[in-house]
Amino acid sequence: MRLLLGSGGLRSEARRAIYFEEMKNHFKDCDEVVFIPYAGNDHADYTSKIIEFSLPSGVNLRGIETFDDPFDAITQAQGIYVGGGNTFLLTKGLHENNLIEIVRKRVLDGMPYMGVSAGANVACPTMQTTNDMPIVFPPSFETFDLLPFQINAHYHDGNIWLKEGETFAQHYGETRAQRIQEFHEHNGQPVLGLWEGVFLRWNDDSGVIVGGNATVFQPQSKAVTYGEGTVLDSNLIKRLC
Repeated sequence: MRLLLGSGGLRSEARRAIYFEEMKNHFKDCDEVVFIPYAGNDHADYTSKIIEFSLPSGVNLRGIETFDDPFDAITQAQGIYVGGGNTFLLTKGLHENNLIEIVRKRVLDGMPYMGVSAGANVACPTMQTTNDMPIVFPPSFETFDLLPFQINAHYHDGNIWLKEGETFAQHYGETRAQRIQEFHEHNGQPVLGLWEGVFLRWNDDSGVIVGGNATVFQPQSKAVTYGEGTVLDSNLIKRLC
């Protein structure tokens, strides 16, 4: 199983360079990759923008909306890229098009999967660690279940400063860590907080952090932040390489 899971935040040249290189290597054996734009409202427009943005990677993307049957598109796909946006909207579209089980089967059989932001979140057992507003109501929170842990994309440590006049003051607002703690009050899966612009390159039962930091949350344990190049096992425990 080969996954490339990212947290978005590709606004700097350095971060975009990582995105292009990781995408290129991940799909190096694919003549065409099916892009799933269900996290956005206008599928054709979203696909067009991602195709243009991803041109430097050299990967040939085709939107799933251009196929007569989305299910058949996945059965024939050489690779899949699930884009970011609203995770509730994405999950709703995946269920309504009966894609949950077929994507899971194809990826477990070896087809490369890439997901950014919402697309990374739905690689997990459920979408319950999303940051998004419930703008639509999906039939279920269940997603692809490719990993035994959850991902929180766009994670940050709450160290936010606001300008007040000529000085800066700390925000002291709600943090992602608090939200993940609430998740762990009712659920037992570990959670990986992917910081902006960071990728998790996952192969079978382990993965490596690429491009920055990621924070691991275990139930009833103190969060631990790991840097680029750290290898994690399926329980999000650091491997000693």
